[in-house]
Amino acid sequence: MNNLKIIEKYRKLDAATIFGGVRAVLISKTKNEYNTASGYEKTFMKGVNNQTPGKVLVGFARTLRMVPPRLDIINEKPASENSPEFEAMSSCTEENVLVIDAMRFHHASVGGDVKFLNLYMNKAEGVVTDGAIRDLNEVKKYNFKIFSAGRTGSIGIPDVWPYEANVTISCGEAVVRPEDLIVGDDDGVVVVPNFIIIDVLNWCEKHQKDEKTIKDLALKENVSPGKYYNPEFFKKLNK
Repeated sequence: MNNLKIIEKYRKLDAATIFGGVRAVLISKTKNEYNTASGYEKTFMKGVNNQTPGKVLVGFARTLRMVPPRLDIINEKPASENSPEFEAMSSCTEENVLVIDAMRFHHASVGGDVKFLNLYMNKAEGVVTDGAIRDLNEVKKYNFKIFSAGRTGSIGIPDVWPYEANVTISCGEAVVRPEDLIVGDDDGVVVVPNFIIIDVLNWCEKHQKDEKTIKDLALKENVSPGKYYNPEFFKKLNK
């Protein structure tokens, strides 16, 4: 299945169902090694909200890692169009979401109107960050999806500085690696690790059908959904 087909299928799902699917698949894969402290459930971003309400974001991750600015780091990193932030944005296509690790500095700007023009020019699906977006009203005019911890009129310094493009990062306490699938809606953002994308899709499509069966039975019999919405009945449906 190619990337565009995967994106199309995931657009028909919601973030909450997808998170359930990621959790179920990872628990199944880890079996006895899984425990509640393992971190496998940390695929739902904390404090990252939809700034373009009603829009659904689905795309494969490109990443940018921010660090606190320091003089030697600022001097060592390429500037202008060769900087890590523009390298990350320029690597995006219509299949991609730029995910920016701002170390959960909710007030720190990771970019604004002029910088994010780069994403608009590349027709990127959107941007996700646990930092803040500057010039948010102007950035919204680019018509891509925007998920962030907040908005600001400030700049990144003295809190964040672009350091590395397309590496493993953390965003909203969730690990994101390049080519993971990112899905966001009004409920928030979930990360689907690349190695289980198809497994999660299959689980979610089956789960949607099972939940419809349960709702139909509850309505038909005029009984509490709890009669069917339980592990025992799901096991029967999965036989």
